[in-house]
Amino acid sequence: MSEPTTTTRVHVLRHGEVHNPRGVLYGRLPGYHLSDLGQAMAVRIAEHLAGEDIVHLVSSPLERAQETAAPSAKALGLPVTLDDRLIEAGNVFEGKTFGVGDGSLRRPAHWVHLRNPLRPSWGEPYVQIAQRMLAAVTAARDAARGHEALCVSHQLPIWTARSFASGRRLWHDPRKRQCALASLTSFTYQGDDLMSVSYEEPARDLLPAPVAAGKKFVAGA
Repeated sequence: MSEPTTTTRVHVLRHGEVHNPRGVLYGRLPGYHLSDLGQAMAVRIAEHLAGEDIVHLVSSPLERAQETAAPSAKALGLPVTLDDRLIEAGNVFEGKTFGVGDGSLRRPAHWVHLRNPLRPSWGEPYVQIAQRMLAAVTAARDAARGHEALCVSHQLPIWTARSFASGRRLWHDPRKRQCALASLTSFTYQGDDLMSVSYEEPARDLLPAPVAAGKKFVAGA
C-alpha cells in the first residue's frame, strides 16, 4: 500500500521597504537596508507566520532580504540559509535613476538596452529568472516535505516565477505586478506536483494609502 501524498507549502516573501532617498534602481548593489517602515513590515510578517508549520527558512543574500527574514527566523526559532538563486534580477541600470521624467529615456547610450522588452534586453532574461527561482522553491519544498518553508526574495523574481508557474507570458508591464512590499506568494504542492499559487499582503495596512492602493511603483525593488 502506497504512502499518502504529502502537502507542502512554500511561501515566497518580498522584502520590506528599503531606505532609498535618491530613488535609484539599486538591484543587486550592496548597502541598501530596510527603512523603519520596512523593519515594521518584517516584524508584521513574523507575527503573521508565527503559528505556521514553517520548518525551513531561506533568503536572498542581499541585505534587505536578510533583514526581512530576521524577525521570522527569531519567531520561528530557525536559522536563515542563503540561496543565491533568490537574488534580485540583474539589470544594467543599477545605481541609476530611471524613469520617464528624469531624462534617462532620452539618452542615446541607453537605447541599445531597451531594444527588446520581451527578453528583456536591459537585464537578466525572464526565462533564466523563472528557472532559478523555481529551482530555489523546489529545493525549499524538498527541505520542508509535509510542512512549510519560507523564502525571502525580490519583486521581479517572485512575479516572474509566479507567472511561469501559472502559464502566463513573462514579459509584462512592471506597474501591474501583484507583488507588494512584504507580500507572500505561496506555492502549494501535493508531493512534487504544484497544485495552486496564492497571494496575500499581511502588511498592507502599514503602507500609506496611495501605495496600498497600488498607485506607486519603484522598479527593481
